[in-house]
Amino acid sequence: MKFINTKSWLMNKTGALAVRDIEDQFVPLLKNCSNFTELNKIHAHIVKFSLSQSNFLVTKMIDICNGCGGHLQYAHQLFDQITQPNIFLYNAHLRILSHNQFYADAIAVYKRILGYPERVIPVFPDKFTFPIVLKVCGGCLWLDLGREIHGHVWRFGAVSNSVVGNSLIDMYLKCGSLSDAEKVFDEMSERDVVSWNSVVSGYARAGQMKRARAMFDYMPEKTVVSWTTLISGYVRIGCYAEALDVFRKMQLVGMRPDEISIVAVLPACAQLGALEVGKWIHIYSDKNGLMKNICICNALIEMYAKCGGIYEACKLFEWMADRDVISWSTMIMGLANHGRAEEAIRMFVEMGRAKVEPNGVTFLGLLSACAHAGFVTKGLRYFDSMKSEYFIDPGVEHYGCVIDLLGRSGHLDQAVEFIKKLPFKPDSSIWGSVLSACRTHNNLELAVTATEQLLELEPDDTGNYVLLSNVYAAMEKWDGVSRMRKLMRNMRVKKTPGCSLIEVDNIVQEFVVGDETKPFSHEIYCMLDLLDLDNSTGTSNETTIGDIMCPEFGN
Repeated sequence: MKFINTKSWLMNKTGALAVRDIEDQFVPLLKNCSNFTELNKIHAHIVKFSLSQSNFLVTKMIDICNGCGGHLQYAHQLFDQITQPNIFLYNAHLRILSHNQFYADAIAVYKRILGYPERVIPVFPDKFTFPIVLKVCGGCLWLDLGREIHGHVWRFGAVSNSVVGNSLIDMYLKCGSLSDAEKVFDEMSERDVVSWNSVVSGYARAGQMKRARAMFDYMPEKTVVSWTTLISGYVRIGCYAEALDVFRKMQLVGMRPDEISIVAVLPACAQLGALEVGKWIHIYSDKNGLMKNICICNALIEMYAKCGGIYEACKLFEWMADRDVISWSTMIMGLANHGRAEEAIRMFVEMGRAKVEPNGVTFLGLLSACAHAGFVTKGLRYFDSMKSEYFIDPGVEHYGCVIDLLGRSGHLDQAVEFIKKLPFKPDSSIWGSVLSACRTHNNLELAVTATEQLLELEPDDTGNYVLLSNVYAAMEKWDGVSRMRKLMRNMRVKKTPGCSLIEVDNIVQEFVVGDETKPFSHEIYCMLDLLDLDNSTGTSNETTIGDIMCPEFGN
């Protein structure tokens, strides 16, 4: 490290040292400073030149502390030694406090800025101050304080700055005040793409996807963040077909998906069974060097497992050089859902050998595997080991898996005893498992008890009535079946229409019972009539589509 030659400065033509010129000599040294040890040496020379009161140099030193892993105590000492800090130094101190999540201290420093009447030289917050303190308010959900700082933005004339406006929108959205965020957006004189993306994200997080889509369509400029936000919003509310449609349109306009877009859309593929789209995403990720991202690999494994491609999931898992707990847990759950319980258990053993600590999701997959295979003893042992060996508190889902395990295996009395000892009130998923087991093992008495509990928890769920009706039917108790149907009619319980999905040309189409709104509905019904005609008359399969009087088909 080359420091300043003192003698060369003392031989100045004017015979006096220009403070600003000496400060400028330290700039390249501070700019190239890469570690805390070097910073200490530079600081010693700054003190040697009597520049320890330099706001300019201390600001840069605090910024270096922020970039070298914090060193908050040292930064505090640097700041406290300045008798008249300027706004640049205040902002540097606010930044390091905010980055290290010392939010209360950051607000205390901000209040010192506002104490300007007590100082000889006044200091005012500027357009760089407000984004920092607003981020603090958003991180701590301090809505009232955020509104107070919003008033300061107007008071100190920073309201026209787009970065400050975007920070206000972000703060209000994080604090759950969508109406305030809308107001800020409407009052902004200049809006950039960040402003639009923030509001679209706010609507999406609130589940208001119609408004999010309207705002998205009206955007003058869209980035990959805009498209990803819309995809994530649709996935969050379960509109998976819409999410895939947005992903397809994103590519049609020439917007290349990034890592976050891929992770956002893959759950939609998994839920819809859109295997071909998922395979295309896998190829795209591989060609564009995205497979180094463990999150993408994990999402692809989940997609393959849920779409029936457990072989592809296993192959990808084996290919991965680095695997985290999510990788192992996803694979164990996938194997369990495919009925490959022994492989799931072996995977758990290998996970332990790899020194990867399991989490709650891991045990959900493991217990599910035991339930599907009827491994009662192993399942109960794994459940007990959660707390005794891994210090994981079982959740509602884990208790539900144990009850499902006992019910599937016919241990209904043991399941009931287990329910009585639960540390919480049983929910609908637990009683649903009991009712399903009662149907399998023809236990009418317990089925009635389970149904009574379900009707109390979910009086509008038609599935509960149907399940009990099926129990009666399996036991040939037709008077019970009739009674349940009559009860449903008297209560005017709405039936949930049947729904199915099919993937054609990489587009997932959804069909609901009685829905004739599809543009190709007429052709579908013509084909169904043809199939029905063949079945009823016993004619051969040589009839062509052109033989049917459907002009839309043509020849």
